[in-house]
Amino acid sequence: MATEKPRPGLSDFETFREAQNLEHEDVEEYASLAADLRKELEGEVRFDEYSQVLYATDGSIFRARPAGVVIPHHLNDVQKAVQIAFDHDVPILARGTGSSLGGQAVGPGCVILDMSKYMNDIIDIDPEGQEATIQPGVVQDDLDEHLDQYGLKFAPDPASSNRATVGGGIGNNSTGAHSVRYEITDEYTEELKVVLSDGSVIQTREIVLDSDEWDDIVSDDTLEADIYRTVRSIVEDNEAEIEKRYPDLKRNVSGYNLHKVIYENKEGQEVINLSKLLVGSESTLGVVVEATVSLVPKPDETALALYCFDDLIDTMEAVPEALEFDVSAVELMDDEVFRLARESAEFSQYAEPIPERAAAALMIEFDSELVDDFEVAISETNDHFVETGHAFDVIEAYTEEEQQKLWKLRKAAIPLLMSLDGDPKPYPFIEDATVPPEELSEYVQSFENILVDHDTSAAYFAHAGSGTLHIRPILNLKENEGIQRMRSITDEVTDLVVEHHGSFSGEHGDGLARTEFNPKMYGPQLWDAFKEVKETFDPGWNMNPGKVVYRDENPTDMRDDLRYGAEYSSIQPQTKLDFDDEGSFSELVELCNGCGNCRQTDGDVMCPTYRVSKDEMESTRGRANMLREAISGELPEGEMFTERFQEEVLDLCIGCKGCMNDCPTGVDLAKLKTEVKHQYHQQEEPSIREKIFANIEPLSALGSRFAPVSNWLPKLPGARTALERFVGISKERKLPPFQSESFEEWFESRGPKVSLSEADDKVLLFPDTYTNYNYSDAGKAAVAVLEAADVHVELPDNVAPSGRPAFSKGFLDLAEDRAQQNVEALVPYINDGWSVLFVEPSDAVMLQDEYLDLIDDPAVEDVAANSYSVLEYIDAKWLDDDISFDASDQTLTYHGHCNQKAMNKDHHAVGVLRRAGYRVDPLDSACCGMAGSFGYEAEHYDLSKAMGRRLFEKVDASDGDEVVAPGASCRSQLGDRPNEDRPPHPIEKVADALST
Repeated sequence: MATEKPRPGLSDFETFREAQNLEHEDVEEYASLAADLRKELEGEVRFDEYSQVLYATDGSIFRARPAGVVIPHHLNDVQKAVQIAFDHDVPILARGTGSSLGGQAVGPGCVILDMSKYMNDIIDIDPEGQEATIQPGVVQDDLDEHLDQYGLKFAPDPASSNRATVGGGIGNNSTGAHSVRYEITDEYTEELKVVLSDGSVIQTREIVLDSDEWDDIVSDDTLEADIYRTVRSIVEDNEAEIEKRYPDLKRNVSGYNLHKVIYENKEGQEVINLSKLLVGSESTLGVVVEATVSLVPKPDETALALYCFDDLIDTMEAVPEALEFDVSAVELMDDEVFRLARESAEFSQYAEPIPERAAAALMIEFDSELVDDFEVAISETNDHFVETGHAFDVIEAYTEEEQQKLWKLRKAAIPLLMSLDGDPKPYPFIEDATVPPEELSEYVQSFENILVDHDTSAAYFAHAGSGTLHIRPILNLKENEGIQRMRSITDEVTDLVVEHHGSFSGEHGDGLARTEFNPKMYGPQLWDAFKEVKETFDPGWNMNPGKVVYRDENPTDMRDDLRYGAEYSSIQPQTKLDFDDEGSFSELVELCNGCGNCRQTDGDVMCPTYRVSKDEMESTRGRANMLREAISGELPEGEMFTERFQEEVLDLCIGCKGCMNDCPTGVDLAKLKTEVKHQYHQQEEPSIREKIFANIEPLSALGSRFAPVSNWLPKLPGARTALERFVGISKERKLPPFQSESFEEWFESRGPKVSLSEADDKVLLFPDTYTNYNYSDAGKAAVAVLEAADVHVELPDNVAPSGRPAFSKGFLDLAEDRAQQNVEALVPYINDGWSVLFVEPSDAVMLQDEYLDLIDDPAVEDVAANSYSVLEYIDAKWLDDDISFDASDQTLTYHGHCNQKAMNKDHHAVGVLRRAGYRVDPLDSACCGMAGSFGYEAEHYDLSKAMGRRLFEKVDASDGDEVVAPGASCRSQLGDRPNEDRPPHPIEKVADALST
């Protein structure tokens, strides 16, 4: 059955991009090639310098500028791109998300084929046959989400499945935590449609040897026929060497799969299936444009047991013992991972159950397809590991919530390690070498000796059950000494792996990192066989050259094309904001390791603009890459402060701060953008619109004073058109109404209803601009709820606006003035025991977080520690325990605020609403698309609405009776839906539930 294309909102953004005319001049060296491609292709052709920069890196340690990028729409585009590139003698490289860790997805002077943006259809699902036919750009989690209705899934489960494409997984031969149970991608790849080096298309599948079908294929004078004849001959001529050299492992993704291409099928026939050879070939043999993959039943339930050990080697020795049980995963973590997790605000909660004395832990999973009774299964492993073995403790997890905490701790290992301060980092280059599980203990001891000899250390974690440990030595690759140590460590570790009959890569592939060592693993005879395979498929050696195999006259060297080499340097700009916690401005930029988590298609917050555009520039990674190239001198001097850089790189970052929390290494792009915008304003005069939005308070006060006349003026004929033309505010967007009585005026006339002497607590309710002049109902509701809890409420004197609009727009001098004024005004109250509360989440986060970077004043930490959003305060103090509620019988659909999600404070509103008596459905939603002033800006209106539609789809799918959202901008976006009213703030629903 066919399915819909999983690209919500894309057409809206394409309209926006066309309107902005964002095509730019091709790099002269490749202008002729680009022109020929544009004549023949329907897809996008990008050969400008920015596009080269965006695709120069992947998730690895490497960097190599391509010639340009082709984003094909369909098969015909791929064929023509291959033919035209080779006519120009330019190599070609197909990639999906570009999250590869071995450097497979980068290549100097290549034409990059980005298969992820358009070629991402789920073509057909056959539930009975348990197969799916898909295009290569389908994200694995999207596929699995669609398969869920049939109780099926695609078995390989890389940790990057929320953004990794299945096509990329085929190129890499991916796997994941459950390879103990399911092995790797080549086991599930049945058929492939592939564009060969001459532009011809073949359909690889099982072909019975010496059958009529075989004879028909090999009798032709075609590249396909030559490939089949040669591959069969190579496999048959090297049968003994293949048997000798290929390791007996569940995971081996080094080299070409000569050991799997000819086999006996289910009917007992000897068949050849080139699909098995193409899997893991890293687009060096052809470009996959369609795949038929087999599926497996999805287990109904799982359970986890985490065993704690006093010694790492004891843990390793327990791995083969764990495999004697019916397990679906066996994962390992060491004490360095636990230590870093405990020190991390984000991950500390997941490390809490782990005893301090644990040197390592083994996490074992059982699923309902393998065992009938989880408690019995875990009792048996407890008897083995705790009662009679070396484990001193066990943590059992049966519910999904309990298991997710342990899995999050395991998956936190890489981001925790990569966020280490300074230039030395735990880099991936030999991190997924694999040995038989029964040899892990001896292997790790020898690996430790190599690390000691090279004066470094590493953490140990990952897929112990398959013999794969992610061991990342800590090195400084910005120094020649570090680079040479990397090469020396790799040489010694590969010797060690060969000694243990293992594989140089059990998960992440060869790429630029390990290709040069494949002759060591496979020997000269099979190395020659690899070269013959390559030569047959790709006579010109133009398909992703230098990966898996290389020409003798042009050997691959892992020390070449490094992202940070000995020649790398970056400027350290003088900054207005404080970057000490991040090390420096440049260190924050360089925290981006290219993993591509910002390209996830659903869940969490970041990166909202990418989710609509599917364009690399709109990802956090894309923006970080552009900033790194600017500060390292790879882009022309001063490029960061050009109008183009501002508009294309920074202006579409909406400042949601999702990356602050969702990025595994914490690349806070919103903070970086704010700093660069500030410096840009020092050089270029800001626009009228920027000045208005940065200092919106006086205009709002004026609008409120003259309401309702101020609300009528924009409705006059031609007024909105003129506003868009001369100021740049979209004529399509509803403007917030002004209230004739401000919130401050209302409160002044009303006064506090709970006296200070009788109150249980005392708070200052900060009058943010929206609440004060546009929507005071939320402020009034906050007062009512607080006073119902016997809290004395006042509005602060002598405060300025929080500075949020000025900060977001990069007017840091103005934001600093306001921050300083507010800190001076609030500190006396805070010293006297007052708390400061906010209705608007972004204003709360301003004081809780941004002020710390904005002003150098010891008192700012006290202000930050005592500032709360109103629902956060109620929840933290459990004030609702003292309130009598009589909530209506409603289910509320809750859309949280991005800034609060970034600060891990979004759950408070949900907790209060539930204790008030409501059922609540909290949406896993990204930014609404308004982002303060962003949704009002004429050139961003279409993009804002496209992001909004993604939110509306989630709202429509919820079973809630009413939507609530704490952000004023979010409520404006939701209120702009046809036939919908502006939804209330959650505090309004809490106030509605008060017993009268």
